[in-house]
Amino acid sequence: MKSLFDSRSPIRIFAFSTLATLGALVGVAIGKGAIGVVIALVLIAVEVSFSFDNAILNAKVLAKMSRLWQTLFLTVGAMIAIFGMRIVFPIAIVAITAGIGWQEVLDLALHHPHEYAEKLHQAHPVLSSFGGAFLLLLALSFFADSNQETEWLKKPERTFKRFANAWLSAGIVLAAVGIISVLPANHHGLQTAVAGITGVVVFSVIHAVTHWMSVLEARNEKRMRTAAGRTGIAAFISFMYLEVLDATFSFDGVLGAFAITSDVVLIAIGLGVGALWVRSLTVYMVRRQTLGNYKYIEHGAHYTIGILACILFFSLFIEVPEAVTGLAGIGVIVASIIASRQAMRDKRVPAESGR
Repeated sequence: MKSLFDSRSPIRIFAFSTLATLGALVGVAIGKGAIGVVIALVLIAVEVSFSFDNAILNAKVLAKMSRLWQTLFLTVGAMIAIFGMRIVFPIAIVAITAGIGWQEVLDLALHHPHEYAEKLHQAHPVLSSFGGAFLLLLALSFFADSNQETEWLKKPERTFKRFANAWLSAGIVLAAVGIISVLPANHHGLQTAVAGITGVVVFSVIHAVTHWMSVLEARNEKRMRTAAGRTGIAAFISFMYLEVLDATFSFDGVLGAFAITSDVVLIAIGLGVGALWVRSLTVYMVRRQTLGNYKYIEHGAHYTIGILACILFFSLFIEVPEAVTGLAGIGVIVASIIASRQAMRDKRVPAESGR
């Protein structure tokens, strides 16, 4: 019985998400009926499938933070993810891109959901360009890291690592944004360019500050001979990095949700509960040390991020079905899990045969 409430127990880790889901579904059943419950369940599934790679990246950063900041990420961070990114953020985007007040946007969201969805889709070029640039630079920076010893798809990863660095990765993304911005088929060239450059700048600043704080932290750990996890300013910067990362991953989920329903209340509930499950999944990976056991899962997540970035750029010209995005991401991550399990078996076989 005691093990059920251990910090590594799935029951304890997923308890809050489970209770929140049940409470939300009961509320939806009372207010929206059985059809509303079905739609909410679909939205939860969409959010989790779209953000599974986000959970893997979050786990990598969260593993370096203290238990206090891990708890803050699961609680305060979850509230930011739900209310900030799934409710306030879309309203702010519509207000900025449409040039109307937030009160009018709120009225559209609550009383004219179809018009609100149309306004949000008009902001699609800005969201796609910013998110595409941010995520593509994130993927390229991972594979350009000279300290990255593990290789999954060895030939392309070694080739890229041999020539790439942080500056080249940023240059590649800026070049991609520039080319996409001047294409005749892109009717939002200026918006695409400004949003894409902003995405590169935001990632570069956060990445530079995070790296600088990691260096200071490493020096302090060496001096103090402790590895309790990031605290203070270093943990706060990592926390904010995770929130910005969550924002970029929420773009496609928020836009895709309107393809399922125009009811903003159901969208907020479905995506919000889904975000809670992603948070719990992140903590589960940290406490069960999943990243260490599955050596290629982080690579799979970054390949998925690169695919998502490309899809965001492609969506400036053609409509990409949400199913394509979700299935592509899940397919790559499942492949990385299978490869990781195979590597674990291959590692055990020589040890057993040598006995």
